[in-house]
Amino acid sequence: MFKTLNLFQMAHAMATHAGQRQALVAENMAHADTPGYRARDLPPFADTYKNPSSSGAAKATRDGHLFGQSAGLDPRAMETRRAEAPNGNSVTIEEQMMKAVEVKRQHDRAMAIYKSSLTILRTSLGRQS
Repeated sequence: MFKTLNLFQMAHAMATHAGQRQALVAENMAHADTPGYRARDLPPFADTYKNPSSSGAAKATRDGHLFGQSAGLDPRAMETRRAEAPNGNSVTIEEQMMKAVEVKRQHDRAMAIYKSSLTILRTSLGRQS
């Protein structure tokens, strides 16, 4: 029932984007000393989210639904352009820590939107909590 409400779809998409981005940040930090490793990141959520009702594109509803894709990192991950260390690594720990904080805030925002919407929906149905 809740999957048909656009606000719940948007909150789910935002939380999923935050999770995928957090995985990339963690991977970048894990490879901070790997020679030649290039830091990767996802585009901002606002640039990637499209209302499925406004575009004619098909949308996957579960893992493996379209094109056999399974859960994992978003294929839209791109290398970030940063100065490289002498060993060719472009990861900056301080920058990755800032991104991790930004991602946590995005996830918290998605959960707040979801909880607030759920409270409004319950109140409109005459139910408490």
